[in-house]
Amino acid sequence: MLELKHIYTRYGQVECLKGISLSINQGEVVALLGANGAGKTTVLKTISGLIRPAAGEVLLQGKVISGFSAEEIVRAGIAHVPEGRKIFQKMDVGENLDLGAYLRRDQTEIRKDLENIFELFPILKKRLHQKAGTLSGGEQQMLALGRALMSRPSVLLLDEPSLGLAPIFVSAIFKMIETIHHQGKTILLVEQNAHMALKVASRAYVIEIGQIVLQGKAEEIRQSSMVREAYLGA
Repeated sequence: MLELKHIYTRYGQVECLKGISLSINQGEVVALLGANGAGKTTVLKTISGLIRPAAGEVLLQGKVISGFSAEEIVRAGIAHVPEGRKIFQKMDVGENLDLGAYLRRDQTEIRKDLENIFELFPILKKRLHQKAGTLSGGEQQMLALGRALMSRPSVLLLDEPSLGLAPIFVSAIFKMIETIHHQGKTILLVEQNAHMALKVASRAYVIEIGQIVLQGKAEEIRQSSMVREAYLGA
């Protein structure tokens, strides 16, 4: 469904991605693991149109989208939940959710999706008129997920959804990711918590210094000595 072919990305003269290739099948959860600075966030930004690749192609359902603007990529069906959540803190919860659907005009379906968000994240309904910046970290992450889902994406890009959260919220967020997956979403998950990422993913890639160095089924990656030493504390 989503494929990267030999992607090279640069910040100025610095080459960040060096021929990255990966693919995600429809309905899969795929984890992208790596140390800080390995290029994980750059991969997501390249897919979502925030960064233009210097070479290579990004394809969605066989169509090249690597020349699209970020808005066009949202229209095509990709939603990006960025690291740090990036919610609009001075707006209330409801306004943040409304912005997730800003490209849509199907008001009846938007209302249905909003009710689905409230079923997934009941706390957001309780906080509907509360300023987003006053929410806890876990609640803000739920809001960021809900906002992305309001665009009705076919592919969801998640960048470090558990970052900075208390353990109780980490478990809750991963349960919600599983629920979203079971509702039919295809997910590319960037996550420092390799234990949790490999539990929800069917396959995984490991990136080091802008290159894929390992790929395979999640269980195979979990048993890799390199991954166990570097990411699983074994």
